[in-house]
Amino acid sequence: MANSSSHGGGCVSFDDEWNQLVAAAAERKSTQMRLNKLDDGGGGGYAPTSQGELTVRQKDLAEVGDAALDLYERLRKDGDHARESSGSAARNLKGDFEIGGALDHVTTRWQQQLRTLTDACAHISNHLEYTDRAHAGNEQHISGLFNSLSTLDQGFDERTRRR
Repeated sequence: MANSSSHGGGCVSFDDEWNQLVAAAAERKSTQMRLNKLDDGGGGGYAPTSQGELTVRQKDLAEVGDAALDLYERLRKDGDHARESSGSAARNLKGDFEIGGALDHVTTRWQQQLRTLTDACAHISNHLEYTDRAHAGNEQHISGLFNSLSTLDQGFDERTRRR
C-alpha cells in the first residue's frame, strides 16, 4: 500500500514512513533518557541502586524532619515579631491615611502565609517522625516472623535428623 506525498508528488511506502516514525520516536526517547540520567561525570544528589531505583536512608529522612521542625519553631517565634507593631500602626493610620488599610491587609496576609508555612513544616516533621516509627515497627514485626520461621526450621531439621 503506497501513500502519495502531497508536497513532492513522490510515493512513500508504508514501511518507509513507519521506519521514519519509529526512528524519530527512538530519538525522542534517547533524548529523554539523557535528560533523566545522571551524567557519567558525577554530580547531583542521586544515588541509584543496581536496579536504577533511588535509595533513601533513615538518616537522610531524620535530617529533613529535624530541619522542618527547626524551621517550624523559628517561624513560630521569629515570624510573629512584627505582628503587634504592624497591627498597632495599621489601626493608628486607618483613620487618617489609606496606607493604614493597606498595612492591615499586608499584616493579615503575612499571618495567613506564616500559618500556612508553619503548618506545612509541622506536617513534614510529623509525617517523617511517623514514617520512622512505622518503619521500625515493620522491621520488628518482620524480624519476629523470620525468627519464628527459623525456630520452625530448627524443629523440622531436628525431626528429620532423628529419622
